[in-house]
Amino acid sequence: MALLQECPKCKERLSLDFWRVVTEGEITRKAKKTREKCPACGFKLRKASGKCYWVEYYTSGKRKRERIGPNKEAAEQRLREVLKLRTEERFIDKDPAARLTLGELCKWYLDLPEVKAKDSYKRDEQVFDNLKRVLGEATKLKNITPGRVESYQKERLNESSRTHKGENIRPATVNMEVMILKVAINRAIKHGKLHFNQIARVKKLQENNVRQRLLTEKEFDTVLRNCDSHIKGPVMVGYYMGLRLSEIINLTWPEVDLKRGFIRLAAERTKTNTSRSIPLHPKVKAILETLPRGLHTDRVFLFDGKPFNEFKRSWKTALKNAGIEDFVFHDLRHCALNNLRKAGNDFFQVMALSGHKTMSVFKRYNLVTEDELSKIKWPEEEKKVEGERKQG
Repeated sequence: MALLQECPKCKERLSLDFWRVVTEGEITRKAKKTREKCPACGFKLRKASGKCYWVEYYTSGKRKRERIGPNKEAAEQRLREVLKLRTEERFIDKDPAARLTLGELCKWYLDLPEVKAKDSYKRDEQVFDNLKRVLGEATKLKNITPGRVESYQKERLNESSRTHKGENIRPATVNMEVMILKVAINRAIKHGKLHFNQIARVKKLQENNVRQRLLTEKEFDTVLRNCDSHIKGPVMVGYYMGLRLSEIINLTWPEVDLKRGFIRLAAERTKTNTSRSIPLHPKVKAILETLPRGLHTDRVFLFDGKPFNEFKRSWKTALKNAGIEDFVFHDLRHCALNNLRKAGNDFFQVMALSGHKTMSVFKRYNLVTEDELSKIKWPEEEKKVEGERKQG
């Protein structure tokens, strides 16, 4: 530990005091002397103006230097404070993570205007409720270590799911919660509230959530017959064109071009923030042409003349009456993309329609069924057919 003085001329940081060896006959002693000149440039320091004092100390094996300013007494006070903290084995650095709690981070993040504008704002609130419940609302961020987060992952996996009765929380849900915590910490770093993200390297849990359920044309017709009139349009758009639920529900007439046969979504309307055009399926176009326009809204799909934001109950009732199990609305998107692939469309065309940017994500939506595998052609059969053709 040392008190440093910065040379006003060359900016060299020098120890404020140094030892001079004084010899008196055979006796050697050390005497403390105030430095009068800068050894680097020879500048006279004793009566110089514009002095700047620094404090130097070591913590966790690393040298730290703090700029205090022109007040020597303040520098000496900080040096005594550091000595006390080190003696008591307490945290020395002025790290914001040592003062900011998880609850304060959550409140600050959820109050950001750009976060409040998110469609998933309510989901983020629920995620932070889980994080505060398990990790502790008053927990300092410096104590949320990678090991603590891994313990959180294990604890959440053992909790029962609210949406899937009889099952535990799925790895994908836990990964999403940890990801949102990382995003909040990174946003705090961007705003200068934190210095670094100590959980940035926490690994994701392995997920096995690829949906394997597809509807045949016959099954879909049965479901559609059992749908209430106001959800038949959204269900058809999902099955034939593969739009996401939020894209369907919030669809407006200015986005629909019946003349050219396209739905055009702006970047802010898509999950990937990329605009895209989706050609209208003939059956979807036919039903859109019959829909009435709202008086005080430009939304396409209405219920009793008013927009609606969800139809979970009607959808579950339709599935139950149709005898379809283990199927969710998003699976209609899988059906649409799978059917487009089987129809022989180019993969890049289908990806442009769906909005997928990578082949790895696109593959998750394309499932080769047993019905397709049963029609595979074997090399021996090809040779046999070729031989019969030549003989004929």
